[in-house]
Amino acid sequence: MRPTPSSPRTGLPAILAFTFAAFLPQLSSGGTPFPQDLEPLSHVGRETSYLYPSFQGLMSDNDTVRLGLDFQRMLRINHMLYIAARDHVFAVNLAVSSEQITPQQKLTWKTKDVAKCTVRGKNSDECYNYIKVLVPRNDETLFACGTNAFNPTCRNYKMATLEQEGEEVVGQARCPFESRQSNVGLFAGGDFYSATMTDFLASDAVIYRSLGESSPVLRTVKYDSKWLREPHFLHAIEYGNYVYFFFSEIAVEYTALGKVVFSRVARVCKNDNGGSPRVLERYWTSFLKARLNCSVPGDSFFYFDVLQSLTNVLQINRRPAVLGVFTTQANSITGSAVCAFYMDDIEKAFSGKFKEQRNSESVWTPVPDEQVPKPRPGCCAGEGSAAAYKSSTTFPDETLTFIKTFPLMDESVPSVNDRPVLHPHHQQV
Repeated sequence: MRPTPSSPRTGLPAILAFTFAAFLPQLSSGGTPFPQDLEPLSHVGRETSYLYPSFQGLMSDNDTVRLGLDFQRMLRINHMLYIAARDHVFAVNLAVSSEQITPQQKLTWKTKDVAKCTVRGKNSDECYNYIKVLVPRNDETLFACGTNAFNPTCRNYKMATLEQEGEEVVGQARCPFESRQSNVGLFAGGDFYSATMTDFLASDAVIYRSLGESSPVLRTVKYDSKWLREPHFLHAIEYGNYVYFFFSEIAVEYTALGKVVFSRVARVCKNDNGGSPRVLERYWTSFLKARLNCSVPGDSFFYFDVLQSLTNVLQINRRPAVLGVFTTQANSITGSAVCAFYMDDIEKAFSGKFKEQRNSESVWTPVPDEQVPKPRPGCCAGEGSAAAYKSSTTFPDETLTFIKTFPLMDESVPSVNDRPVLHPHHQQV
């Protein structure tokens, strides 16, 4: 596998970023229709690929030879590329690695719990330390978490030398238990925001905040399918007063049609302090989520419902936006598309109507405006209709009870120009 440099502080490979950039002009309102049959920007045959720099890892390591490298994360900070794998993190200086990719530093972090892991019924190949979290904590420190043989653990490392700083931290709710489970994480305002599974059986999905000096630990409501239902977490970004999480999940509003996957964007306030001792104490009071609509319009809309990858915030038509790669449902006609979403359209969805199901047999419908309490559920304390409240802990029980029951927005977030920016032909299975 050849790690390609990514955009600063993102895990998006440069070639994907370049591909997105090539199609940005078509996002303008007066642009030409998106292409239907694309030629590749470049093509390298297998017979000549050996001419390009590649990274083979530790070929002297028997585990690497047998299992491969198992890259989990790549993080670029200025000219340094950090590669998180199984049992190792490699640091590559891109300024001196144009001809050959050679790590300038390497840290090795192997688990000591292999015996306990295999006793619990796991295959020995799963009982390694897969580094699933690798994010900058500040300008000098990397925060890393590994599965650690199904005993997730976190550490701080010096960015310049990859030397460990301080003691280990429990990784539960910050890092998944196994390498195949999805997760995202970032530091914002000194707090660590994470989204992953919190238990050995992968039954409890969570969006979690921790490690802050003054902010309380908060999480999503446990085992509540209205909040999260079998999510697959893809990306998280800090923007304005919020942290946004992008993921796909089983759509609770479409259970009559079986397990249909929708892509979502969720939002929490950075100043959320949780609810009152009566309602939502130690839980988010600002958690809202909305569907991302990536579809081809027509007599019958063709939907790309499953988010696969997302950029950080960039400018499209001089407006902040994100770009995502989407695919179709697993049991439908196969296809993929790139859709863009303006950040103010996301905010508009969160300012719209809430969605409810009056009973287990009824369809989901918008909540009437007169039934929405004040301050508006999902608002940040000190802002908007909650301007009079200094902390979310003082919100009325009515507001807290409402958001606990109705975190889903009725309107979906439309894509830019209401269509994909890039849509290759879909193929029949």
